[in-house]
Amino acid sequence: MIIFLAVLVGLLSVLPSKAKDASPDVQVYSKEPGIIGEPNTLICHVKGFYPPEISIKVLNNGKEILGAKQTDLAFEENWHYHLTKHVPFTPSQNDKYTCVVTHLGSPRVYTWIPDM
Repeated sequence: MIIFLAVLVGLLSVLPSKAKDASPDVQVYSKEPGIIGEPNTLICHVKGFYPPEISIKVLNNGKEILGAKQTDLAFEENWHYHLTKHVPFTPSQNDKYTCVVTHLGSPRVYTWIPDM
């Protein structure tokens, strides 16, 4: 699968494309309502970006949460891409959960706001 993605990205870089550089639209949310002390899943959904080179990290108090899973890179009709990263977590009162998305060399931080 990784070889396929590398070939696809390589082909896209030499083919004329109507896609323009586009910054990602990022949503950070939890699978279930955020309840302190209750196991949950933190989700970082990134969509609408081009080119496809992107990095997503899920953090708790500035430290990367290990064990996060990421979907395969997928594209839409307009050749913009989307990707989702998720990780199990248990929210606690003073923790800050963020998603750091680096696209075109610029990292941006997005914070999870619990819906408690």
